[in-house]
Amino acid sequence: MKYVKDKEWLLEILHDKNVRVVDCRFSLADPQKGRKEYLQGHILGAIYFDLEQDLSGKIGEHGGRHPLPTGEDFRHKLESAGISNDTIVIAYDHGEGAFAARFWWLLQYFGHDNVYVLDGGFKNWLETSGPVTTEIPTTKQAVFQLNVRSELLATYAEVKNAVESQNKVLIDSREEKRYLGLEEPIDKKAGHIPGAINKPWMNGLQNSHYLPVHEQLQRFADLDFNQSIIVYCGSGVTAVPNFLALKEAGFEKVKLYVGSFSDWISYEENKINTLI
Repeated sequence: MKYVKDKEWLLEILHDKNVRVVDCRFSLADPQKGRKEYLQGHILGAIYFDLEQDLSGKIGEHGGRHPLPTGEDFRHKLESAGISNDTIVIAYDHGEGAFAARFWWLLQYFGHDNVYVLDGGFKNWLETSGPVTTEIPTTKQAVFQLNVRSELLATYAEVKNAVESQNKVLIDSREEKRYLGLEEPIDKKAGHIPGAINKPWMNGLQNSHYLPVHEQLQRFADLDFNQSIIVYCGSGVTAVPNFLALKEAGFEKVKLYVGSFSDWISYEENKINTLI
């Protein structure tokens, strides 16, 4: 796979000075858990990036629960972590795939090419005796030039237009019961954006590993490679594994609606579809 790399790939380049490993472990139920786990042990040389502190912007009336960080804020954090435009970067989480994928997408969006996701995450790394340390690495300040790739981001206005004109495929990446509006544990309203189809993000992984390309193609067999696709979830995190899987499967016209359902429902006039 192009963007998903295995443990052996990382082991070969782990001691390369031009490689930066990023730990993205996080728990939505316990926001401090990921950082605590990082301090207890992480992959050699890894720097910690927090979903809410580093990979999201300030929450406002609109924009969702994990809005896009500003380019300048994210650039500063990358530079402080020693990441330049030439650095090879690989991100991991515990094995869920979503938090590492969020970092991967952000770096892609802000113009970085050589960024990857570690297949299996920290869970597989431990199970296969990968080297772990509690040492916090020191980094040299780097220079990162932003080159925003707007073609990767679906704005609210674009999603609104897609709903009205039905000119794009909307993919809701949440589990089926949330998509159908049968259950909503987080957001204030239940259901999905009108016209969206359901492709639960977790179906693209098995035992913390991304399914191979031919199986991803089976998941997306009802889609056309020429269609424009927008993926969303609750807050622009768990939709990214679907974005990544679509890219790996050869779909080029794919965008992420970062605000996702939590942004959509922040506009009172927007309609919501449910099973009921």
